[in-house]
Amino acid sequence: MWDEFDPDDRAPGYVYSRVADHLASVIESQNMAPGSMLPGERALASMLGVSIGTVRRAAEELRQRNIVVTLPAKGTFVARRPGG
Repeated sequence: MWDEFDPDDRAPGYVYSRVADHLASVIESQNMAPGSMLPGERALASMLGVSIGTVRRAAEELRQRNIVVTLPAKGTFVARRPGG
């Protein structure tokens, strides 16, 4: 699920954007309800094989898409499902 991302894939686009798309896909395919908590930044970086900075940039993109909301010292949560 979370770790099915290949950072070495030569797909077009920035890695953070591909990570954001992957996370949005996981949120949708797992039917994660609004309010569901995503794994922490360090855990996601480790699972996905990318840097914490890449995960942070991907989370920022998801916030801009209104898919997640981040609460300082609490975590990142699903705001709404993609396409929903």
